[in-house]
Amino acid sequence: MIGAIIGDIVGSRFEWDNYRAKDFELFTDACFPTDDSIMTVAVGKAILDCDGAYDDLSAKTVSCMQKLGRRYPHCGYGGRFYHWIFSNNPKPYCSFGNGAAMRVSAVGFAARSRNEVKILSRAVTAISHDHPEGLKGAESVAMAIFLARQSKTKKEIRDYIEQNYYKIGFTLDEIRGTYEFNETCQNTVPQAFEAFFEARDFEDAIRNAVSVGGDSDTLAAITGSIAEAYFGVPFDLRKKAESYLNNDTFRPIYTWPNALKKCFRRGTLCLNPKN
Repeated sequence: MIGAIIGDIVGSRFEWDNYRAKDFELFTDACFPTDDSIMTVAVGKAILDCDGAYDDLSAKTVSCMQKLGRRYPHCGYGGRFYHWIFSNNPKPYCSFGNGAAMRVSAVGFAARSRNEVKILSRAVTAISHDHPEGLKGAESVAMAIFLARQSKTKKEIRDYIEQNYYKIGFTLDEIRGTYEFNETCQNTVPQAFEAFFEARDFEDAIRNAVSVGGDSDTLAAITGSIAEAYFGVPFDLRKKAESYLNNDTFRPIYTWPNALKKCFRRGTLCLNPKN
């Protein structure tokens, strides 16, 4: 999950002030974790709270999102999601916002099969973003992370994404001058994929994502989540990002690897694919 959080923090200062080049300082005093990081952690905590049995993953995700989200009411939620966070009876609202894709990375790291990616992704996404485009955006990102964990090449990942989710059909150079701010999955996730596909390493992926403009923190968070699974995250970038994080809030980030291994040893997939 740290890859998504690094992308979010680095991209945060550019969301409303795009910088369409790659020669920027990654971390400054103007950087901060946004709702992308908060909700990424919430999904990860919900998965850990299931302790390997995912029957009630959706309910746990709602609980974790609301409990953590209410502690940070001004971290950048969209209007409808803000009301969802503070609702006493939160319901999905047919959203296809890119928030579905920026928060899903824990699924890609936790899943043990492609089918499980699909089931877990839907469980943590449909609670709010139940529009087909929202579900697709989240699932595609989680699937790319899973495929990267399986040591698939970039070509294999690209082929799978283009055959099953998005025809990308552009390069970053082709869109850098014209791409505009967009909060939908269908106009953020393909751009994040291309930022990853063109990257030489993790840092280059983040720089690619920021350089095209648009919703910079979310685009970089999505790119960073995939790049983490494929390249790994340099230790110095991880430690720098952690300096922006409240230890209590982000504790699942620090305990994630060992806690997830315990879930793997104990758990079996218990969700009904029809639910």
